[in-house]
Amino acid sequence: METQVLTFTITKPFSEWVKVYDASAPFQKAAGITSLYRGVSKDDPSKVCAVMQAEPGVMEQFIADNTELIVSSGHVLESTVSQVFLAS
Repeated sequence: METQVLTFTITKPFSEWVKVYDASAPFQKAAGITSLYRGVSKDDPSKVCAVMQAEPGVMEQFIADNTELIVSSGHVLESTVSQVFLAS
């Protein structure tokens, strides 16, 4: 199991982005993704952090399969920085 910490920029207010993110929870769960946290930067309302757990490769496939939905939320895909952590 991998824990992925994603940081990225959004082009819409966090309140709008989070509605789309939360509405995608059933799709995330069906893909094998557990969402642990999502929040907005205290200092920059256009910066978001999302922390999720999934098996290797699942997150990348989910993004590829749901690119249109993700982009519609205001998520700037090219701005995404992903860090992967293992519990060893």
